[in-house]
Amino acid sequence: MAARDSAKSTLYVGGLDDQVTSQVLHAAFIPFGEITQIEIPPDPTSMSPHRGFGFVEFDFPADAQAALDNMHLSELFGKTIKVNLAKPLKGGAGAGGLGRGPEKAIWADEDWIKQNVLSDESHASEPQEA
Repeated sequence: MAARDSAKSTLYVGGLDDQVTSQVLHAAFIPFGEITQIEIPPDPTSMSPHRGFGFVEFDFPADAQAALDNMHLSELFGKTIKVNLAKPLKGGAGAGGLGRGPEKAIWADEDWIKQNVLSDESHASEPQEA
């Protein structure tokens, strides 16, 4: 058996319709191999259930590659989805980056959202000086 490499066994799935849930992603991707984790980051800044993308992690890189080959540019709930290998977050310290470790997604950290998302929105509404 091949050793598991999470960098090559996690897929980014973009262009998701609001109706897509983790159960829907599981059903769409399970034909390609055993899935270890599915994450669809919530969108705390709008009424949408999520941000339109998610991550599907397979046990083996070959399964992830098969899913990528078959699902990229396919249709799910009337929208074309884009499937690519997920890129690790910059900053090291594991898949979660910034020392959080892989068990906690960065978008699940309220402090990170306040600092990076909400502060960007408040700066956008401020008048720009010339």
